[in-house]
Amino acid sequence: MIALMVAAPASGSGKTVFTCALLSALARRGLTCRALKCGPDYIDPMFHRSVLGVESRNADLFLSEADELRRQIAAFSRGADALIAESAMGYYDGLGAVTTRVSAFETAEALKLPVLLVVPARGAALSLAAVVRGLRDFRTPSGIRGVVLNGCPEHTYLKLQPVLERETGLPVLGFLPQLPEAEIPSRHLGLLTAGEIEDLNGRLSRLAGALEAHVDLERLCRIFERPESEAAAAPTPELKIATRARIAVARDEAFCFIYPETLEVLRAQGAELHFFSPLRSVSLPAGVCALYLPGGYPENYAKELAANAALRRSIARTVSGGLPTIAECGGFLYLGAALEGTDGVSWPMAGVLGGRGFDSCRLVRFGYAYIRAERDSLLFRAGEKIPVHEFHHFESTAPGRDLLVEKPLGGDMWRCGYVSPTLYAAFPHLYLAGRIELAARFVSAARNYGREHGLGTDAE
Repeated sequence: MIALMVAAPASGSGKTVFTCALLSALARRGLTCRALKCGPDYIDPMFHRSVLGVESRNADLFLSEADELRRQIAAFSRGADALIAESAMGYYDGLGAVTTRVSAFETAEALKLPVLLVVPARGAALSLAAVVRGLRDFRTPSGIRGVVLNGCPEHTYLKLQPVLERETGLPVLGFLPQLPEAEIPSRHLGLLTAGEIEDLNGRLSRLAGALEAHVDLERLCRIFERPESEAAAAPTPELKIATRARIAVARDEAFCFIYPETLEVLRAQGAELHFFSPLRSVSLPAGVCALYLPGGYPENYAKELAANAALRRSIARTVSGGLPTIAECGGFLYLGAALEGTDGVSWPMAGVLGGRGFDSCRLVRFGYAYIRAERDSLLFRAGEKIPVHEFHHFESTAPGRDLLVEKPLGGDMWRCGYVSPTLYAAFPHLYLAGRIELAARFVSAARNYGREHGLGTDAE
């Protein structure tokens, strides 16, 4: 198996572009590939999926325990010819920006993945050797096994490659030139989503062609080949569920921040998932007994969401009537009274909660945090400490106060959200695959609701 992590000195170095190019080039050779993204990112895995046609997964040591993460990744990659992980931020950037905790470095170490370093070459020459040596020597062992240059002209690469190998002791395996026609545009939360980019397949194909032309794939595969892990865990046996609870899951352009492994763990706990579109569906799917509203970009579609008044009324009626509901970030804003769209107009939303969503024009409470549960609710039990993450530009005039949230290294603490025996609605994103008991409680609540209302459960 070919196994590696694509890492870089900093964000914006071209990790996603190179990872997609590498996945595409390997797939063109007939290899079965699996992709990972370090950290809680929703967007980069969409590009991996666009290349491979199968879901990518997140590898996050804050949201998951290391042993459970290793088990999940071993099961996920079993039978594949290549496992390619894309790192987050800079290679050593961890909690609080001053530690390596839960960094890409620690993730690579936990998953035993050697590292291919992508170094942006624009505006530098021999100084790149100092950058690479600094990253190689900052921690020992660093796990770094090779280097590629990004945005590098061919004539520059031909001069630099032997010098960099001599100065760093690492193989320099090739480069990607600047390809304006294959650029992937960005906005405030990162790259545009894969579905928003014109001619994405053409761009990915051009990237793969450039990698095949300018990177020594044969050498790369030799360096990063390893036996498939002997520690690969057996798949977790699916629970024998007497009844399956039907759960409605919002999924469209406005609500696209959802982890595939979250859906997997819900199914494993007995959920039968029914997808619908808050943009186009006129009602919730028939017979559902719980609702999951993930995050996304509802502000980009506020006018269209407001126009679908029939669904807004249906959701308001059922959620207010006790339908078990998870609403994260964008889903939380959708449950509010109104949401400011990117057109600057405040549009009506579901109205289950008070408050108006508005653009704060800055990144709000970015990063990892813990929820400290102070009382029992739909998902939490009093005294529990739940890892979460936040990243959003939009705020609410009524963000709620039911949850106590704190940064992992202390200092910053705040209140937010709404919880009850039937509701979790707040900005923090959950990772149910890392805390399976939360998924079990949600499905159990859905099953109980179905029994009480005579709907939404199917005997197996």
